[in-house]
Amino acid sequence: MLTVGDKFPEFKKLATVSIEKGKEFLEISSEQHVSEGKWMVMFWYPRDFTFICPVEIAEFNKQFEEFKDRDTLLYGASTDTEYVHLAWRKNHEDLKDLKFPLIADTSKSLAEELGILEANDKVAYRATFIVDPKGIIRHVSVFDLNVGRNVNEIIRALDAYQADELESNSN
Repeated sequence: MLTVGDKFPEFKKLATVSIEKGKEFLEISSEQHVSEGKWMVMFWYPRDFTFICPVEIAEFNKQFEEFKDRDTLLYGASTDTEYVHLAWRKNHEDLKDLKFPLIADTSKSLAEELGILEANDKVAYRATFIVDPKGIIRHVSVFDLNVGRNVNEIIRALDAYQADELESNSN
């Protein structure tokens, strides 16, 4: 598994960004946050249409402005297709108005490169990566398939990493 200090892998993946007809999908690239000089938080979950996942995703959505205020691009990701993401968003009230993309890693290549692909079911673990503006992983947390994460803790960690960045730049 990739860890703190490793370069986050380069990727280009389709993502579901809207439920509006004709505007559903967009290609997302690892270069976006680097070229914009922003941080990136990418959280992975096992599958769409499951019990724990929408609760977590809805909480990330409620806290979206907290990430935006910290110059951080927020992405959700799983190994489901962009069409499954779209169907789930259309059919789950808490997911209809997501403010961030859900990345479709249908080839499972990014999850595999990150080292978060569960061996038996070939789905991603609940992993969270905080990546700095240079593309370096600063934080990784991984949970088993059935354990949700605390979004406030991710924001707290992001604050700490960004405070460290300010101290490093003032030297």
